[in-house]
Amino acid sequence: MTNQGESNYGRPLLEEGASFLAPVERVTPINERAANAVATYSEYLGPTLGFIEQVYCMRPLAGQDGRTLVVLRNRRKDRAVAMIYSVKELPYLTLWKNTAAEAEGYVTGIEPGTNFPNHRRIERKFGRVPRLPGGAGHQATLDFEILTTDGQIRRATDRVAIIQAQRKPVIARRPENTN
Repeated sequence: MTNQGESNYGRPLLEEGASFLAPVERVTPINERAANAVATYSEYLGPTLGFIEQVYCMRPLAGQDGRTLVVLRNRRKDRAVAMIYSVKELPYLTLWKNTAAEAEGYVTGIEPGTNFPNHRRIERKFGRVPRLPGGAGHQATLDFEILTTDGQIRRATDRVAIIQAQRKPVIARRPENTN
């Protein structure tokens, strides 16, 4: 597995009614559990006893500058965090939702990466394992913004909408065939 640009968030951003916004080409649930809730992949529950994590694999869209923007926004829409990065450097995006009870780790992970969090054999099958010459590395830049004003949050959500434009995302109802 290659390194991911992972960031985890809890309260005060993560709460019942919080939302995830990202311009995406495709959303695919990683397993049947996630498939059962794929219609609400971008919405968050409050802490839920016995919740089983849900993971969604996405292909983000980029603006004309080659960069994308993903946002996690609280229920009242008065606090948010944004991640901005190049989709050429990090062409895949994983959303991990674990809205279990507080004591069980109420958290969400937003993970831009060079692949999805599957076994390397599966990622190779789908052409998502980057090949580097011996001794070479891969570098990517992630910019984070803490958004605390209506104007900042509106500009970020407007940018997501502009990048998404008229391209309706494909929402897969079933996991990818990983055999």
